[in-house]
Amino acid sequence: MRTSTVPGADDAAAIERTYRESSGQAVATLIRLFGDIDLAEEAVQEAFAVAAQRWPATGVPPNPGGWIVTTARNKALDRLRRESSRYSREGQAALLHADAGSPDAAPVPDDRLRLIFTCCHPALAAEAQLALTLRLIAGLQTAEIARAFLVPEATVAQRLVRAKRKIRAAGIPYRVPRDAELPDRLPFVLAVIYLVFNEGYTASAGDDLIRSELCAEAIRLARLLAGLMPDEPEVRGLLALLLLTEARRRWDRAMVAVGQDLVRACLRVGRPGPYQLQAAINAVHSDAPTAAQTDWGQILALYDQLIEIAPTPVVALNRCVAVAEVHGPGRALELADGLDLGEYHLFHATRADLLRRTGRRDEARAAYDAAIARASNKAERSFLQQRRDSL
Repeated sequence: MRTSTVPGADDAAAIERTYRESSGQAVATLIRLFGDIDLAEEAVQEAFAVAAQRWPATGVPPNPGGWIVTTARNKALDRLRRESSRYSREGQAALLHADAGSPDAAPVPDDRLRLIFTCCHPALAAEAQLALTLRLIAGLQTAEIARAFLVPEATVAQRLVRAKRKIRAAGIPYRVPRDAELPDRLPFVLAVIYLVFNEGYTASAGDDLIRSELCAEAIRLARLLAGLMPDEPEVRGLLALLLLTEARRRWDRAMVAVGQDLVRACLRVGRPGPYQLQAAINAVHSDAPTAAQTDWGQILALYDQLIEIAPTPVVALNRCVAVAEVHGPGRALELADGLDLGEYHLFHATRADLLRRTGRRDEARAAYDAAIARASNKAERSFLQQRRDSL
């Protein structure tokens, strides 16, 4: 029996890992049980506080995520019972429903997908939908979400508060919508799943570049959505994009083949969208045996199509990389300098590389400095510093 109640490095790492892997599922499960976002979030936070006190003495339980859900559920039930005299009939119904069975005994596999559809209700502003889902599904803190959207932290905090208040006041149900309601919410649902994957693929903060649990969760959600809406080419396009991006990171040829098959199938429908085109770009990359053999002309042509239907500064910046390979870094630098992305670290990193390739080393160093100053992830800062030092 362990007697220390002061968390050691192993205990802290176990709690951090459990939070990253299980907090989103725990919150989603409690929202299904109780129908109250604030109650669910607070109960899960209390459960992790209990874990920080108990696990150093008792050891990490065999199923840490299940332990968190059970403990959070009990905390929420205790709070509801204390407040029962002031609670509505709906709250009493939630209490009876939650008492009826343990969430561990009959887990609902699409809790988080239901929660995404709840957060992406058309009654909420688009920015609030994305911020709330990243908070509840990916477990991102307010500051991390602010960095993802390049907006002040206070702005994100206000969006989160208003979104939760709107869900409560409007009585927005926690469920996957009926078929007729799906198309209106689909663009936001796709965007959220993509953002969850991106946060996993390049974490906005912390020491690790990759948060593999978020990548896996986004792919799982995309698969569920593809099963729910099999005739939507953009859904299959998103799944293909995520699979190909993940496959290239791990160089998984089987996953590459699945992603390429999906790209061919959805493009045959003849309704190209931004996720399908991004997936096609990744398919071209994955076709090349080496980086030097990449068909940059085809990639640039796909970016030309993409920027027609998704004319965002980030798409334009990514297109600059293809322009550099086809028309030279000088032309790409001219295009990049016309973009309004001054707070985006990858903008400065891209400019730094283009400046390096055009022989403007002093300017390249300054651009790398600007990128390092704006990068929040330790691994990214280290990589950028190495590139700068190599000049």
